[in-house]
Amino acid sequence: MRGAGRTTAVERRAVRARLAVAALALVPALTIATPAPLADEPKAAREAFVTNQTGDSLSVVDLAAGVAAPEIKIGGKPAGIALSPDGRTAYLTSPESKELVVVDAEARKVASRLHVGQGPLGIAVNPVSGVVYVADWYEHKLFVVDAAAGKIAGTVEVGKSPSGIAVTADGKTILTADRDSNEVSVIDAATLRRTAVVAVGERPFGVTVDAAGARAYTANVGSDDVSVIDLAQGKVVGTVKVGHRPYAVALAGGRAFVTDQHSASVTVFDLATLAVVKVIEVGEYPEGIEADPSGKVVYVACWDADRLERIDTATLAVTSQIAVGRGPRAFGRFLRP
Repeated sequence: MRGAGRTTAVERRAVRARLAVAALALVPALTIATPAPLADEPKAAREAFVTNQTGDSLSVVDLAAGVAAPEIKIGGKPAGIALSPDGRTAYLTSPESKELVVVDAEARKVASRLHVGQGPLGIAVNPVSGVVYVADWYEHKLFVVDAAAGKIAGTVEVGKSPSGIAVTADGKTILTADRDSNEVSVIDAATLRRTAVVAVGERPFGVTVDAAGARAYTANVGSDDVSVIDLAQGKVVGTVKVGHRPYAVALAGGRAFVTDQHSASVTVFDLATLAVVKVIEVGEYPEGIEADPSGKVVYVACWDADRLERIDTATLAVTSQIAVGRGPRAFGRFLRP
């Protein structure tokens, strides 16, 4: 039969009309769909716990509001600071009273005190086990503390006058900056054995390790530079000249941010090329510094200015200044998620 299987013009128009209606029905579903947030996208810190050494206190700063709550009295000239992995507990070192001070971060009060060594200064928390490490300036030891039990669980002999401490993200390796030995001690967290010693610049104070556990960076107050350590090779692979008497290093966005105490500045250098990108003017005597988990900002405690300053990592400019207690030091990890 001629014409079988063919459609008339009327039928074709009817089919096109039905298809158009069906297409319109799909439009709302297409327009309301939005990309799902990344599950592993790091959140910005909510608070900063700033040790005020001159003021014998701890300031808790609401970072979104840009204000500090009334100070918590600590005593003993608090300097070092670290937070538990869950953020519920803050650990402080008070060198003058020779104590580890445990603060309930939620209740905003001192929970306990433990005598540790003769000059506790640097402090860090193992991100996996929650074990607390304290560097003793005078006994030249790393104290291993079981904070839950309130007792010292072990010690490790390191170099002279250890100051800063860093722990790799997997919790397996501990680093101490041994100021008066001009070296960094590498310690196995499981066996508490000092497995390596790396010679660095003069008078290393703060030490920071990258997220991959591949490189560490020391702020050398005596030689005005930063030593870059390849941990696999166990040696320094680069040196970066910075400002006068560098104190500590923070890492964010492929760059290092170094507090220069006597220059009232933060030196920024590229982690790949080790070239200095910018020198940022900040308050007098900058000391403790930490990068926000989001990587978008860096916070620095300025001792003589009595304030915490916020640096935008994209523009490399100071975007806010927050008043805290007297003589803020914030030596360690002080940002609370």
